[in-house]
Amino acid sequence: MLDVRDLHVRIAARHGIVRAVDGVSLQVASGEALGLVGESGSGKSMTLRAILGVLPHEAKVTAGQIVLDGVDLVPLSNSDLNRIRGPKMSMIFQEPMSALNPVMRVGNQIAEGPIVHLGYNRARAAERALELMRRVGIPDPEQRFRAFPHEFSGGMRQRVMIAIALSCDPEIILCDEPTTALDVTIQDQILRLLARLCAESGVSLIFVTHDLPVVAQICQRVAVMYGGQLVETGQVRDVLLDPRHPYTLGLVRSAPDVEYVRHSLVPIPGSPPSLVTPPSGCRFHPRCKFAEEDCRVQPTPLRELPGGRATACLHYERCEEAVAADRIGP
Repeated sequence: MLDVRDLHVRIAARHGIVRAVDGVSLQVASGEALGLVGESGSGKSMTLRAILGVLPHEAKVTAGQIVLDGVDLVPLSNSDLNRIRGPKMSMIFQEPMSALNPVMRVGNQIAEGPIVHLGYNRARAAERALELMRRVGIPDPEQRFRAFPHEFSGGMRQRVMIAIALSCDPEIILCDEPTTALDVTIQDQILRLLARLCAESGVSLIFVTHDLPVVAQICQRVAVMYGGQLVETGQVRDVLLDPRHPYTLGLVRSAPDVEYVRHSLVPIPGSPPSLVTPPSGCRFHPRCKFAEEDCRVQPTPLRELPGGRATACLHYERCEEAVAADRIGP
């Protein structure tokens, strides 16, 4: 349903041109949840914003295609994109207090999309908003309809954001770390809610996060980003339990997981690369203990592996050996 092909996003900064997204290609099928993971600054959120067409003014797509239902979104004008945002594609942002209008009643914010995009009158849009408030688990929707965002808890504000995202029955929802600011109990409730709503409506998800357990809970496939590029893709269980890229292995080793048997967490050494002057060859090689001379000079595009997986590592077999050693180690 969504096909991103060789996407490049550049940002004009005072210290140079930032290669924020550098040749990313990914696909999302109808009804599928794809996780996009990586450290802060890896390009996850910028990829999401490029797909929706809401890049900051200093950033622009310089190459590639974003094809939704056979239509390339990159050359479209903002007015054309406005006809797609809502009915075809919507977004749930990380911090609802900055995304919601603080001086507009919550119910009216949910009703706004059906009025603008679906041609509903105010009465019908209000009924739609009340229906969605019930659906996402907001108690006493008739009373809360007229409340303002500051009168809601963080979890309830995020439910409002989900209701807004669902208000025009989109085909795909882009989620930019929507549970980061929530405590673990509320986070679990929101993730369960998203999974249930997707199963009921058949909507697709791209879920950006740095939290591997969140990906494991809600997504079927995962794409790992590093330095503005994809380094590994595949089914969630395959990638998280048996990584084929040293960066993915580092993420898994640095996150607590009862299935991946280790005595202690292992941090990834070093720092993420500069995206103004990225390293040659594999961008992870300055931090990788498996790196060889060819990693420093050869381009490392994704290569297909059996089982629908792909990796950008020239020596991915060493990851297999490392995973095996972790499992049988002392």
